[in-house]
Amino acid sequence: MLTAIAAAAPSPSPTVVPDVDVTPGVAGFVAIAVVAVVTILLVVDMTRRIRRTRYRAEIRQRLESDAGNATTDEPARRADEDGRTDVGDDTERG
Repeated sequence: MLTAIAAAAPSPSPTVVPDVDVTPGVAGFVAIAVVAVVTILLVVDMTRRIRRTRYRAEIRQRLESDAGNATTDEPARRADEDGRTDVGDDTERG
């Protein structure tokens, strides 16, 4: 009985699609190009942020070592001379 049902049900024949017809097209190219450009921009931005953070840490370390070696009046005088009161500020500026 099972053989009669299996023989009666037609099995679909596999169709072979040529490789030429299976392409991502223009939309696939544009999508990959956008992903590549965004990735490059993210890497450049990340590198800039890491470099900026490293420089700020070096400057903070220098200022702390200078403050430890200087007299109590010198750091305030140095900040007034430089006109910079934002030393040690972690906010980003352009």
